[in-house]
Amino acid sequence: MNPYLVAAALFLLLNLLVGLTRIWRGSNPADQMQALLLFGTTTVAILLLLAFGTARPLLVNVALVFVMLAAIGTVAFSRLPHRIREEQV
Repeated sequence: MNPYLVAAALFLLLNLLVGLTRIWRGSNPADQMQALLLFGTTTVAILLLLAFGTARPLLVNVALVFVMLAAIGTVAFSRLPHRIREEQV
C-alpha cells in the first residue's frame, strides 16, 4: 500500500476522532448533526482510500452504503423539527 494513502487515511482517522468529541460535547442538535455528517463523509473517504490502496473494489460498495445512510439521516434530521411542532399543536 502506498505510504501517502496510509498517511491520508491516518489523517482522516484523526479527523474522525475530533468529530467524535464534537458529537459527545455538542451544544445543540445541529452541531451534533454536522459532526455526524463529518463522520459519515470521512468514513466514506477512508473506505475509498482503502479500496484504492488494497485493490478491493468491494469497499467501494460499502462506501456507497454509508453515503446512502448519511443522506437518509440528513433527511430524517431535517424533518424532525416539523414533527415536534405538529405533535405540540
